[in-house]
Amino acid sequence: MCGFVGYLNLSRDYDENILKKMAASIFHRGPDNMGIWFDKNIGLGIAHNRLSIIDVSNNGNQPMQSIDGRYVIAFNGEIYNHKDLREDLIQTNLGNTWRSSSDTETLVSCLQMWGIDETIKKLNGMFAIAIFDREKNFLTLVRDRFGEKPIYYYLKENLFIFGSELKARIKYPYLSNDIDQKSLPLFLRYGYVPSPFTIYKNIFKLEP
Repeated sequence: MCGFVGYLNLSRDYDENILKKMAASIFHRGPDNMGIWFDKNIGLGIAHNRLSIIDVSNNGNQPMQSIDGRYVIAFNGEIYNHKDLREDLIQTNLGNTWRSSSDTETLVSCLQMWGIDETIKKLNGMFAIAIFDREKNFLTLVRDRFGEKPIYYYLKENLFIFGSELKARIKYPYLSNDIDQKSLPLFLRYGYVPSPFTIYKNIFKLEP
């Protein structure tokens, strides 16, 4: 299953313990490994809980960086055509430097070769991805076209929180857990809260 959490605090206030608590709240999604990547200079931290399936070695652990160090990703899901994408890369230098058989490494290598937009167009699978471009200082969240893998996010003022489950946001301190009064009638009408809303105020579901 896997899962990831993270936050970007533009006030540069970073606390690794908070990130660990957020990741621990979704430990059930990936009990094989918990990895953390952070950059205090920009106030960004990303944590990933891994369920090893395609590659069970430590070389498939996340967050994972591209060989050139430009991209950092946390990924939940499966890229069905990742072997085909590896074949497309085999003629390049990237095709000669595989450290694992994981689709995560295939994904991050594609990002290094083609960039975010072109890579996403090539993907066939179910996925939720957090991608940080260290060169452009830009964070991107991506979901598959059918929205099979979830991403929730909180955005207010200088703080952006994201994760695979709502409970990860609740572990971030000093924030209220107010119910969104606009979501209540939606829940009563449909029996669930439709995207992009959630039951909590200021927390949304990333749409497919």
